[in-house]
Order: sequence, then structure tokens, then C-alpha cells
Amino acid sequence: MSYVLKSRFLISAWIFCFLLAGIAVAQEAITAHRRTLDELVDESAFIVHGRVIDVKLEPHPEFKNLSTVLVTMQIEDVLKGDVPRTFTFRQFMWDIRSSAHSEYKKRDELLLFLRPPSRIGLTSPAGLSQGKFVIRVSAAGATTAINADNNTGLFATLPKAAKERRAVLPAAATSLASHQGGPVRLDDLKQVVRSLAARAK
Repeated sequence: MSYVLKSRFLISAWIFCFLLAGIAVAQEAITAHRRTLDELVDESAFIVHGRVIDVKLEPHPEFKNLSTVLVTMQIEDVLKGDVPRTFTFRQFMWDIRSSAHSEYKKRDELLLFLRPPSRIGLTSPAGLSQGKFVIRVSAAGATTAINADNNTGLFATLPKAAKERRAVLPAAATSLASHQGGPVRLDDLKQVVRSLAARAK
């Protein structure tokens, strides 16, 4: 291998290791503690409600050693940020072999709190699984939302957060403030998110 080629290889390898280390630190940081709803709102660049219409597992277009999932959603509602009706984002995947059990599946209806994209175009839900809410219809016919943390502690700081940012909360916030865990009505959650996002820090 020539000196030039060897140098380029070493530089590329160093950049890859640097990026991977940065991703690892970021992943650890965003899962270090349980998020409350106001924290999820503040950490998010985009908050969207929609349905997954396509999922592709592929290498990063620039850094081929980075495994990523490219998710496309049909957006029904935007609660924070500015996104098109058909919205695509790219997320890093630690293990491409786990694709059969990917957290994103076609036809899934989701409420996502997405962090600002990194300099290489990668994003993820705020708090990872904490910022990804699956939408379901209960036996009683109510449309509900729940994250992988069972919404535990999600509304613990709601009154305080609203007061600090002088946000006017909807009536639904009264019952949510005492909610300890489990599914919540989607419409109630979205109303509160809109109020917090309008006064986000």
C-alpha cells in the first residue's frame, strides 16, 4: 500500500472511530435519565404524529461502516418544527442484524419527539424509546399513546414546567398531572405538547 493510500485509510479510520465514539456518548447521554414531557419537548427539533410508510436498512451514504435505518412517515400533524407531509429521517443502528425486530415498522402510527439532526444527518427520538409513542385504540374505542417506559413519570413536572414558561395548559393537563403511568388519550397529550412547545426553552 502506498504512503498516500495508507494515510487516507488511516484518516478515514480515525474519522469513523471519532464519529462512532461521538454517537456512543450521545446515545448514553440521552438515555441517562428518565425524561419528563417538558424535557422531551425542549430536546426535540421536530414533534410529529404520523404513520410509517417505508423503512430501509442501509449504510450511511457517506460513512459506509455506519448502519442506519431510513424511516419515511406520512405526517398527519406537526406539533413542533417544520416538516413536509412526507417526512424522512435517518437513525443510527448499533446492530444491523436486529433488523427483523426493528423498532420502526410499516403502518405503525407514532408520535415522535425527534432530536436535531447531527452534522452527518442522523437523528433519534429524544431519550430514545422515551420519545417514541405508539398510537393504539383501546377496547373502549379511545385513541391512546404510550412509550416504552409506560409513560412513567412523564407528567411529574407538568405544573412546574408550565409555570416556569408561562404556558397556558388545556383542561386535560389537570388529570395528566397526576398520571403515574400507562396509556393516555392522544388528543390530551397533543394539546399539552402544543402548549409546552409554544413556550419551549
